[in-house]
Amino acid sequence: MNITELLADLQDQHDKATAQAGELRDQIEHLTAVLAETEARLADLATTRKVIAELAPAGGSESEPSETNTAYQAIVNAFNQHPDQQFRARELHELLGMPTDEASVNVTRARLGRLLRQGFLTQPGRGRYQKRT
Repeated sequence: MNITELLADLQDQHDKATAQAGELRDQIEHLTAVLAETEARLADLATTRKVIAELAPAGGSESEPSETNTAYQAIVNAFNQHPDQQFRARELHELLGMPTDEASVNVTRARLGRLLRQGFLTQPGRGRYQKRT
């Protein structure tokens, strides 16, 4: 193989790599656009969920016992009364006068997780919860 053939082969490989890089760039741009669209749709869904939650009757759904609705309402009220304060689950129990045994606190952690997923709360640190502003 002489130098000319070697250079032609290297040029061919370079051209193929450039074409692949261009295709990858196009795929990245497409995926970035799809991700932005998906995030916008998720934001719309979160807003819709908040509106529905505000329009829902105060009694809540019939499938949940009233005790659960009362506990949720007490938690939401605590965050509404102290919007800039961060709470841990145990601190929230103490503030609300709820039992501080581990099982009860774990149930509250699950409730806080649900409120976090619904977009009502943020989690500024591990185990800490704060009202989304």
